[in-house]
Amino acid sequence: ARLEHADRDLDGDGVAELITVDRARCDDAGNCYWNVFVRTGDDCHRFAGSLAGAGLELLPGRGDGGLADVRAYWQLGGGRLLLQDHRFQRGHGGYMVTDTLLCRREADDRLSCAEDDGRTGP
Repeated sequence: ARLEHADRDLDGDGVAELITVDRARCDDAGNCYWNVFVRTGDDCHRFAGSLAGAGLELLPGRGDGGLADVRAYWQLGGGRLLLQDHRFQRGHGGYMVTDTLLCRREADDRLSCAEDDGRTGP
């Protein structure tokens, strides 16, 4: 195992929550499964979900317990990315995917993303 930390302050209290990854289990594109642990009242840590991606970004929204929403970037190859937004939902046991976008990196490094408008037909 090659454990690394990407700890972030998810609840805004000034103390980073634990986010760990085993780099030995990442794929060739750098995609990994980041395990999130949050503190409980007795200063123990409990598992709050896995976030799949090559990188993580905190978003301005907040879920249950005031935990920040997180965006994970999954490298698909050929300049394509899958962006998944996650929100902490206590009733579901942790971070859950709330939105997904398929994007491609343009020659000028911009991201061009496809939005799903919910239509099922032409």
